[in-house]
Amino acid sequence: MGFSTADLRALVAGHEPSTPREATAAARFLAELERLDSPCDEHADPTHVTASGIVVGPRGTVLHRHRRLGIWMQPGGHIDPGERPETAARREAIEELGLAVAHPPAGPLLLHLDVHPAALGHVHLDLCYLLLGEDADPHPPEGESPEARWCGWDEAMALADPVLADALPLARKAYEAQP
Repeated sequence: MGFSTADLRALVAGHEPSTPREATAAARFLAELERLDSPCDEHADPTHVTASGIVVGPRGTVLHRHRRLGIWMQPGGHIDPGERPETAARREAIEELGLAVAHPPAGPLLLHLDVHPAALGHVHLDLCYLLLGEDADPHPPEGESPEARWCGWDEAMALADPVLADALPLARKAYEAQP
């Protein structure tokens, strides 16, 4: 079952921002949720909720070079009708990376919030989750960004855009705290 707008508001309001940029994103996220009738429907409004996941494991984190944007980033995308955001984050990571991933044993962990412009004049309100990846090389299927690989934490920070650079230390800390 998908999240209601009230569920999304509670999730965002209950998240503790880690940076001023994320605090600004959370405020914008909440403001947009006040006006959006179908916040997860990418066709209902140019501004909509998306889900992504930072995939972590013993080798660091998996990044892929986005085929349209040309930047190294975490996997993610649109939330399907009736789908929960944490389920969408996991599904997108599996689809884009060809790698088995799972939420932490304690359950889904929302790491970071971001609001950013996307293709076609859209604005994505992104919920970024921690995902645990199998210790195998990614194999993106045809049609997905072909460049995907494990990166050590320092390399990932060097490749990351500012939003991902804010979230990577949170992912590393959360991963290292896993039992």
